[in-house]
Amino acid sequence: MTQFTEPRVLILTGGSRGIGEATLKRFLQCGWRAINLSRHPSKIKGVTNIIVDLQNLSVKQAEIRKKFEAELAESSIISLIHNAGSFINDTADAQSAETVRAVFEVNVVAPIILNRWIIPLMATGSSIIYIGSTLAEKAVPGCASYITSKHAVAGLMKASCQDLAGKGIHTCCVCPGVTETEMLIERCKHVPGLLETLSGLSTYHRLLQPDELAELIEFCACHPLINGAMIHGNLGQVER
Repeated sequence: MTQFTEPRVLILTGGSRGIGEATLKRFLQCGWRAINLSRHPSKIKGVTNIIVDLQNLSVKQAEIRKKFEAELAESSIISLIHNAGSFINDTADAQSAETVRAVFEVNVVAPIILNRWIIPLMATGSSIIYIGSTLAEKAVPGCASYITSKHAVAGLMKASCQDLAGKGIHTCCVCPGVTETEMLIERCKHVPGLLETLSGLSTYHRLLQPDELAELIEFCACHPLINGAMIHGNLGQVER
């Protein structure tokens, strides 16, 4: 756990539950201020919540930017973590343009908008962490829009690394394996045996825990050595 004496601010999307909630807790324990952007507020004491639907972030640009101006100094050490994500089941031969746009609004467009707002406020030592997926570098059947968007996230991270060269801001893409979150449990409860099948996708034959990913994310936010890297946290992927 990294501790600092100077003020640091975490700005995270999708912190009301799952990996996002665990990450808020981790950073608060390390002495960061924490701001959460999501449709539902974080219940963690000490978190500043900005309630927003990231699928419509561009609609409320002026309102959200004023809230950031009230919360941040002109130049702060900031870790901007693009955690919120949209997932649907679809296939490459039956995608609808509307669905693809909806997924990309949350997974790709919202990070682009937030980068434009926040990067000018970032001091040397700041970071931008993208939460990708094992599917940011591979594919499986049945979730074409999600896979495409996560590949785009990987590209956006790599572009960020190159375009921010010399500014003292580092970036990486943390790619979780199958993690035991409320969302996963909800998706699996109607399919007998699915959780056990998913557990078998790691070489440890278990699901990842959100706290494990939060620790990895916090490490990445504090270590510029990994600038531009794809960091896989999946307990070792079993390839099939």
